[in-house]
Amino acid sequence: MSQFTSHSPPPLRHPVPTHPAYIPEPPSTPASPQGYQRFSSSPAPHQQPAHIQAYPTHVPAYTSPFQHSQPPIPPQYQTGVNPHAMAPQQQHPLQPPPPQMQAPDYAAWGLDGATAQFGMQLGHSAVAAGQDYVQRNFGTFIPSSNTKQYFNVSNAYVIRKLRLLLFPWRHKTYLRRPRAQGEYSPPREDINCPDLYIPVMAVFTYILLTTLHSGIIDQFSPLILGESASRALGVVMLDVAFVKLGCYILNIPGSSQFIDIFAYSGYKFVGVIFTLAASFMGLRGPIWTAIFLYTFASNAFFLLRSLRAVILPDASSVPATHATGTVSQAQRRRRIVFLLLEALMQILYMGWLVRI
Repeated sequence: MSQFTSHSPPPLRHPVPTHPAYIPEPPSTPASPQGYQRFSSSPAPHQQPAHIQAYPTHVPAYTSPFQHSQPPIPPQYQTGVNPHAMAPQQQHPLQPPPPQMQAPDYAAWGLDGATAQFGMQLGHSAVAAGQDYVQRNFGTFIPSSNTKQYFNVSNAYVIRKLRLLLFPWRHKTYLRRPRAQGEYSPPREDINCPDLYIPVMAVFTYILLTTLHSGIIDQFSPLILGESASRALGVVMLDVAFVKLGCYILNIPGSSQFIDIFAYSGYKFVGVIFTLAASFMGLRGPIWTAIFLYTFASNAFFLLRSLRAVILPDASSVPATHATGTVSQAQRRRRIVFLLLEALMQILYMGWLVRI
């Protein structure tokens, strides 16, 4: 039985608790505005604490093994340190003054300082004189301040205007509606007012249709875009120049603005587009010719009625700022002939545009 002698288990060893070498006191409470201050332990009677011990930044017993790799804690973030007490000790670093712009070294270019300054002043004077010349000579033709109102259109206006351009003889009056301030109403409010939205869109549509036609017949080339744009702008500028020249020769004062005449000249592209659309549908021969003559007649009639307010203005329908003098019988006859000539010139312009 001695072989089966039992051995007692080894005694249990409980871990011995380790306590930190130093237990810090809780941080002090800042003093209230009334002078009351709390302490972790009541001070002795008739004895004022010399100072309040700040909470240590770290405890040696809990020092991290990576302490040497951590950056130091700024004083304002350390626990127990009053940031207001350290404010007088901190000084803000002085900001460097902003860099000053140095004058260019004209001597490196072989120029004297006085000569360079004189040249700069002369250049500024030349630019200012050029801007004044352009404003005085070309500002009256294209007034940029009033161009925005020519695009003040709506969907209803565009539909009614296209109907007016294709069927002008159904319209009763072509007199523009004046405002109380002495100006005309915008296109949105007056169908007789010229606009730039329809002419500009019609010109771009004409360029795209000519390009599409060249692609259908297998003759497309990027040069066709430039040729179509040049043809369209050339026709418009030629028509505008003819009207302005006629107004100058006939001595027509206040003969509308350049933008008004440009808009009236651009309305012919609506009839041109309608004629090109008929050719795309396969209409040839007498039917196509009849469509072309119809669009020409509608555009000519529209210009006769619309430009009449410009060439032969009615004193009762013209604002005070656009008032003109009395027209004699001979002047009236010459202006009517000029209107008829302008209407007949449309067949040449439109015939050149439809030949693509």
